[in-house]
Amino acid sequence: MREKLEQRSFLFVLLLVSLLFVLLLKPFWGAIFWACAISVIFNPLQDRILRLIGHKPNRAALLTLVICVVIVVLPILLIAASFIQEGLALYQGIDKGEINPSDWLEQMRHAFPMVPELFDRVGIDLSSARETLAKGAVSTSKIMAEKALGAGQMTFGFIMNTALMLYLTFFLLRDGRQLIELLVKALPLGDARERKLFSKFSEVTRATVKGNIVVAMVQGALGGFIFWSLSLPGPLLWGVVMAFLSLIPAVGAALVWLPVALYLYATGEWVSASILMAFGALVIGLADNVLRPLLVGRDTKLPDYLVLFSTLGGISLMGINGFVIGPLVAALFLVVWDIFMREFNDEDPYEEQL
Repeated sequence: MREKLEQRSFLFVLLLVSLLFVLLLKPFWGAIFWACAISVIFNPLQDRILRLIGHKPNRAALLTLVICVVIVVLPILLIAASFIQEGLALYQGIDKGEINPSDWLEQMRHAFPMVPELFDRVGIDLSSARETLAKGAVSTSKIMAEKALGAGQMTFGFIMNTALMLYLTFFLLRDGRQLIELLVKALPLGDARERKLFSKFSEVTRATVKGNIVVAMVQGALGGFIFWSLSLPGPLLWGVVMAFLSLIPAVGAALVWLPVALYLYATGEWVSASILMAFGALVIGLADNVLRPLLVGRDTKLPDYLVLFSTLGGISLMGINGFVIGPLVAALFLVVWDIFMREFNDEDPYEEQL
């Protein structure tokens, strides 16, 4: 009896200390998660470097980290700087009255006479909607400008999180395999189950991050290109916005180019509007419909509808990190239930990967 009491007391202390440690790391969850994601994505590159330079883990991890910074971090910072400049210019234009969003709605009303009738039927006052749109545009652009300015000034929190992420990434690249073996030994789930779960974590994280980032880059670049080609204001700004919105499957980038096309129709620029509408539906939309299933759905072995719902749910619960965590949770959910069903039915749970 004493032995059981000691064992239970120790397990209680173990859980309590583990929970306190997790809470202690809560402010750095974002940095820790992205360090894990980066180390998983760049691990194949590190393996190639190790084969070239021999067994020198410190040099290989450092070289891999430098390549990651050069091809990922620096371009993102340069794009962010240009995005900040255009965002501030937009806010200043709205604040000075040079850009009046309420005029856009008025032009839409004259161009599409059926719109006021439709609004009246659903009980929407067009004049109040115009005022709300103007106030919303000012407040939204102000928030964007403040956030952009804060990021542009490289606040202490941003610097610290970035430094911690890169610092941890180095050690995860260097010692990742040993850490996985340590977790397999420590977790009481069964070694085979744990290895399958870790394998699925790596597979889904690599596919989701790479796939969604490629789709976002392609759609953002295409959107910015067509805005620039049609001489629309802020092509880089709206290209970056479309890139972020493209993280939402199916409808993301259309939230930008579709209203702009309708506005161009309303202002009588039929040629530009038709070009934008066709390019958005056929080219930008095709990039999402073709690349996302190939890069995300196929590699994660998740159905398209599950990718959509898990991505939306992850973003709504966890913000920008959710576009990776959502599909990851969905994939692990399927793996755990697959193991359970196979073991319950006396089948080999590791015969076939999901």
